[in-house]
This record gives sequence, C-alpha cells and structure tokens, in this order.
Amino acid sequence: MSLKPRSNTDLWQLDKLVGMAMLIAATTIFLYYTLWTLFMPFVDDDHPLQALFPPRVWAIRIPVILTLLASAVVGTFLAMVMIRSNRKKAAKARAAAAKKSK
Repeated sequence: MSLKPRSNTDLWQLDKLVGMAMLIAATTIFLYYTLWTLFMPFVDDDHPLQALFPPRVWAIRIPVILTLLASAVVGTFLAMVMIRSNRKKAAKARAAAAKKSK
C-alpha cells in the first residue's frame, strides 16, 4: 500500500465536509438550547414535550461548567508554554555562561 499525498482538491473537500458538519452541529445545539431556555418555560409542566429537555437549572449549570472547563484547558496550555519557554531561556543562559567561562 503506497501513501501518496492528497491533492488540494481532496483536502478542500474534506475541509468543506468538516465545516458543514460543525455548522450543522452548532445550529442544532443553538436551536435546542434556545427552545429549552426561551420557549419551554411557557409550556405546561405535564406536557409530553417537557420530557425532551432536562430541568431548567441545567440551562445555567451546563454553560458555567463548560466555561470553567475551557478556562482550565486554556490556563493549563498557557502555563505549559510559559514553563517550556522559561526552560529554554535558562538553558541558553547556562550555555552562554559556560561559553564565557572557557
């Protein structure tokens, strides 16, 4: 089996497919959340449509949890980048000091 590089057309089509999937997912999530938070409070509690949605308290909890999780991931990434950058600077300083002392 040979591994030939993909052409730009193949990559463009893959990008288009992934972009369309992301757009559909985002639209679906937006519509579901909008229905849940804006329209479901006006529907009777015993209506069968209420079974399709979690309790309203989760309308606040889920975005808060996702925001905290995203902040933790970004903070961890930045901390790792800063630590690695500091290690490289320290190694360069040690190499320069060792070169000077010779």
